[in-house]
Formats: sequence, C-alpha cells, structure tokens
Amino acid sequence: MTPATILTLIVIYFGILFAIAHFTSKNNNGNDAFFKANKNSKWYLVAFGMIGTALSGVTFISVPGEVGSPNGEQFKYFQFVLGNAIGFIIVAKILLPLYYRMNLTSIYSYIEQRLGFYSYKTAASIFLISRTIGSSFRLYLVVIVLQRFVFDYYQIPFAVTVIISLALIFAYTYRGGLKTIIITDTLQTFFLVSSVFLTIYFICQSLNLNVFQAFEVVKNSNYSKTFFFDDFLTNKFHFVKQILGGIFVTIAMVGLDQDLMQKNLSCANIGEAQKNMFTFTGIFVIINLFFLSVGALLYIYATKNGVEIPKDLITGKPRTDLLFPEIAFHHLSIVPSVIFLLGLTAATFATTDSALTALTTSFCVDFLGMDKTENLDKPNIIRTRHFTHLGFSFLMFLVIVFFNSINDSSVVGMIFRVASYTYGPLLGLYCFGLFLKSKTVKDRYVPFVCVSSPALTYFISEHSKDFLMGYTFDNELIIINGLITLVGLLLISKTTKDKISF
Repeated sequence: MTPATILTLIVIYFGILFAIAHFTSKNNNGNDAFFKANKNSKWYLVAFGMIGTALSGVTFISVPGEVGSPNGEQFKYFQFVLGNAIGFIIVAKILLPLYYRMNLTSIYSYIEQRLGFYSYKTAASIFLISRTIGSSFRLYLVVIVLQRFVFDYYQIPFAVTVIISLALIFAYTYRGGLKTIIITDTLQTFFLVSSVFLTIYFICQSLNLNVFQAFEVVKNSNYSKTFFFDDFLTNKFHFVKQILGGIFVTIAMVGLDQDLMQKNLSCANIGEAQKNMFTFTGIFVIINLFFLSVGALLYIYATKNGVEIPKDLITGKPRTDLLFPEIAFHHLSIVPSVIFLLGLTAATFATTDSALTALTTSFCVDFLGMDKTENLDKPNIIRTRHFTHLGFSFLMFLVIVFFNSINDSSVVGMIFRVASYTYGPLLGLYCFGLFLKSKTVKDRYVPFVCVSSPALTYFISEHSKDFLMGYTFDNELIIINGLITLVGLLLISKTTKDKISF
C-alpha cells in the first residue's frame, strides 16, 4: 500500500469523526456534556467503546510483537490479562458504587472529602502526570508507524507528524468532549475489533490454513506457552507476579483513573455502570487472546516467508512492535493493509481522545473548580476549558518528542513500568481512605509521602536481587509502591473523631 493511499484513508477516517463531532456537539457543547455526557450514556455503548480506550495501539502492535520477543514472552501477557479481569470486577463492585453514591464528576473529589485539600491536589496531580505520560506513549507508538510508512516518504519531520495527529484529535473533541467520544469510540472500537478478526482471516489465508488448522498450528508452535510457574524469585513472567500485577495495575489505572471512570460515570445509574463493566471485562479477555494469536501467526508467517523484524532507525536494534505493520503494509494484499490501518488508527486515537478529555476534565474540575456552583455562570468558562484542552494537547506533543529522542525499549513494557511508579501513590491513598475509617492524615505532609514512595520503590526494584534473594519485579511492583505510600500515610495519620461513612 502506497503512502498516498494510506494518507487518503486517514483523511476519510477523520472526516467521519469530524461529522460525528459536529452532530453530537451541535447546540450541546456545555460543560455538562463535555464532562459527563449529560449523564445519559447507554451502558452498551460505553462498554463497547471502552474496549478501544483500554486496548490502544499498544495492544494492537506491541502485544502481538512481544509474542516472539527474544525474551521468550510468548503468551505470558494473557496471565496479566486474567489479572486485569479480576481487577475490573473489583472496580465494579467496590469503587463504582462509591463514586455513584457521592455523585462525583472527578473521582479525586473523594480524596478531598476524605483526607483534605493537599491530599486531593496531590491525587489529581498524580493522575495528570500519569495519564499524560501514558497516553503520550500510546500515541507515540502509532505516530512512529505513520512516520515510517507515510510521512518519511514525504520528508515530513517527526515533530510535524505529532502536531498533525494531536491537532486532529483536538479538533473533534474540544467542543463535545465526552458526549462526542462515547459515539466516536464506539465506531473506532468497531474498526478495531473487526480488524483483529479480519487480520487473522487474511494471515490464515496467506498461510493456506483454515481457522481450525491455524488454532492447531499456534498451539503447537514455539509461541503459545501461556502459564509460567518456574523460578518464582527470578522469573518476572511467573504466574503469581503477572496475576497480582494485572489486578493492582487495573485497580490503579482503571478504577483510580479519571479517564475510564469518567465514561462509567456518564451512565444513568450504578446498575447500568456495573452492567457495562462486566460486559466490557468479558470482551476484553477474549479480544486480548485474539491479539496474542495474531502475534503467533505473524511470527509463523515471517519465518515461512523470510520476513525480518524491522530495526529501529536510531539504535539499529530489532523492534518487535514494527513487525505487524511491516507485514501488513509490505507483504499482504491491499485489503488486509487497509484493515490493519483502520484498526491501528482506531485503537490509538480512541485512547488518546478519551485521555485528552479526561485530562481537561480533571484540571478544570480539580484545579479550576468548574463544577462548583459559584463558578457555573462565570463568563468565558467554556473558553477557559478550550484553552485547557489545547494546553494538554501541547504538553502531550512535548512528551512524545522527548520520548522519541530517548526510547530504545518496548513501548508496552515501558508504559506499565511507568504506571508502577506513578499510579502506586493513588493506590495507597485510596486504600487508606477506604479501609482505615477511624483515621485521617496530617494533610500538609501527604505530598511528601507521595513523592517519596516512587523513589523508594525504584530503589527497591533496582536492588531487589541483592536484598530479596534474587527476586525480580515485574508489574507487581505497583503493590510495593502502594504499600510504601500506605505505610507513609499511617506514619502521618491521626485518629478522627468524626464518623466516616464513605
């Protein structure tokens, strides 16, 4: 598929998104629509649209790519996914009811009521930093693909490609916000899910396999080992580590994250929100299994046809997350190439548009107080929101350009490693608030605890082999971070005389 064809398809794709944005935000672009979608989203649209938000381009490219990684990862990611599923259920049963009882717009308002002003600002700041970094990494992944296969052909610099991508996202989200995204993400998830199944079909066709034969080939290949029970101390792929990491990363990155919770809170009531979460969980597990199968089939195809893993243009090292686009664009026919492009674009932009809206919501509510009664009728409040939206777009641009200058490792691993450090303090704050009802904290000292915790966690991670008999951490590192934060909060805690009921 030529760069001109790819570019034409992207233009058509965004034309559709702009049309949706126009009709959803027409005469309805106020803060209530932007922040909460007027509190009337259909649970089945939210559930389906959340698939695109949760998966992103990272899942679309990096997860299949890591199946054949030299590290021998194979299907180990599915262990993490099973942990995710448990985490989603915990979020649905414990956190969602709390948020609905308190009728929150920003979920960090809970921390303000439970622990105080400084704790509240700290929690919101952690989210802003975490989500900006995480979403920038995700967008970076699709931008390097577009750069390599499209914009390099036209000699357009990487930074300009990033600006174009973020400008497109800003253009269709800045007015309607969440109300627009509920619809656009449903469409984008449809493209994503369809592309997974159709990609499997076309790869099987090119390998002269039917679906049942492909299943047997994947099962008997060197890529399908799923459960790892050997060497608990030194093996970071161990089942227990992956399950625990999956559970707590999900609680932190979903249940304590304004982005995905904002969509849930746009449902009419807690019953519909929980129905959405349970449905989403089932689809999430199945789709990830298919992504891993795509990865195995890609490596089988590459071996059969002599396709090499593309190398990073800067470091010269093989980049497994470029194998999928390499095969899709250069070795398959035009139809699977188009399908891959639509799936990749949908996966990444569904994540980024949602994150940009959540970042704007959090800053406007948590720092500018736009949900306060006294601020609702202030002049230029919508304009201020627009400038905030633009500001976060520019911030993501800076992060992506910076990350491009230093990155030399798998994006999927980097995202969850960063999450272990940035989301850990949120885990500690909410655990303290939910389970220690007889205590509160000396509020002014909370920021110091939340800054110190990631630093101590990093020290433990770097020296765990020496201190812990060779133990190697993976995603379960977030548990250590959360525990350190909890212990720190206990050290600055005091018994409260007031009865806490939330």
